[in-house]
Amino acid sequence: MRLAFISDIHGNALALEAVLESMKQKEVDKVLILGDLCFRGPEPKRSLDLVRTMGAEVIKGNADEWIVRGVQEGEVPEESLRMMKAEREWTYARLDDDSVAYLKNLPTELNLTYGNIKIHAFHATPTSLFEVVQPFAADDHIVEKLFHQDADLSIYAHIHKPYMRSIEGKTVMNIGSVGLPFDGLHKPSYGLVDIAGDDFTTSIVRVDYDVAKVIDQFTQSDYPNTAFMTKILGNAHV
Repeated sequence: MRLAFISDIHGNALALEAVLESMKQKEVDKVLILGDLCFRGPEPKRSLDLVRTMGAEVIKGNADEWIVRGVQEGEVPEESLRMMKAEREWTYARLDDDSVAYLKNLPTELNLTYGNIKIHAFHATPTSLFEVVQPFAADDHIVEKLFHQDADLSIYAHIHKPYMRSIEGKTVMNIGSVGLPFDGLHKPSYGLVDIAGDDFTTSIVRVDYDVAKVIDQFTQSDYPNTAFMTKILGNAHV
C-alpha cells in the first residue's frame, strides 16, 4: 500500500497539477490532504475543484478556517492583519457557497490503521489548526505537542518545511507544502508512506514545476498582496 500525503496547496493549482502527475507516476494507491487548500494563491477555485475531484480524504487547515470565518486578531501579527483580511476577502469572493460549505465541514484529523500500523494525521497539532512546531524543536516538545494518539506515525503540515524524525520508537513526518515551500527549494513537496505487512517506510518527494508562471499569474491579477506573495514564491522562504 502506497499512501501520499499532501498539504498547503494555497491556491497554487499549477503546483498541485505537477504533484498529481508525480503521484500518478509513483502509482499511489491513496491520497490524503491535510488542509490549507486555496487561501493565498492565484487560483483558489480551480485548486479547490481539483482537490474535490481527487476522491481523497481531506481535513481542514488554518487557512481553510480563515476562509470560512475570517482572520481574527491574535492569529497573525498585528501589522499583517489588515492585509490578510483583504487577501481573505479576495479569495472568498472567488469561491461559491458550496465551496465555502465544503471547507466549513471538513474534519480536523485522520486516524488510519493498516494491519498493526497506526497513523495519526492533522494540520498543525492534534489540538490546534494554528500552533507551530518547527523541525528543530526538542524531542520532548514534539512528543508533547504531536504524539497525542497511540500512533506509530504522526504526520502534519502547516510549517511548509518537510522533515522526518524518529523519537521514542515513533516517527514524525512533516510533508511540507505543495504551493508555498518555505525551505529555500522552489519545488512542491509531499510525503509518501509505503506499507508492507507490519513494516512501513516514509519519504519526502520534491517536484519540478514552473514557479515563474505562478508569479506571472499573481502579477497579472488584482490580488491585494502581490509583491509579498511573489517574493515568497521567488525565494521559497518567508
